[in-house]
Amino acid sequence: MNELNMGDKEIAEKIYLIRGIKVMLDKDLAEMYGVETKRLIEQVNRNPLRFPEAFMFRLTNDEFEFLRSQFATSKRGGRRYAPYAFTEHGILMLSSVLNSQQAITMSIKIIEVFVKFREMLISQKDLLLKFEQLEKLVVQHDDDIRALFQALKQLIGQRNEPREPVGFKLKG
Repeated sequence: MNELNMGDKEIAEKIYLIRGIKVMLDKDLAEMYGVETKRLIEQVNRNPLRFPEAFMFRLTNDEFEFLRSQFATSKRGGRRYAPYAFTEHGILMLSSVLNSQQAITMSIKIIEVFVKFREMLISQKDLLLKFEQLEKLVVQHDDDIRALFQALKQLIGQRNEPREPVGFKLKG
């Protein structure tokens, strides 16, 4: 698939949650930007002030091994060093140091996906808040609800035997 035609889903699949932060790995970004991973890292190393720890960090060996196990990647023929992980801000900064049209276009697409994630998270938080409010309401009326269910069980449990008719009887 041509990277410029990459959809939101394909981009979203390359976003990982590491250290509680949504990030993308150097290899995936290099592929999307149409450069070698080595060249992407060179540009990062040439511009260290643009990439503070909040924008980019290197995975620990444990994190790298965990990721490798998730993808069932062999140690042979793979990377020798743990990858760099870029946050949303780091991705924006990458487009400025790579400065190609493809890098700029892909950065915009990637940031749009991050924004959609944030919007989904906000709507989920709103939904969670409503559930918490409902739960508090249920707890406040817990005894009433239990009594209602008890009454329903009694009604369901009653037998439908013929009863004496209610009302006046005419003597005939």
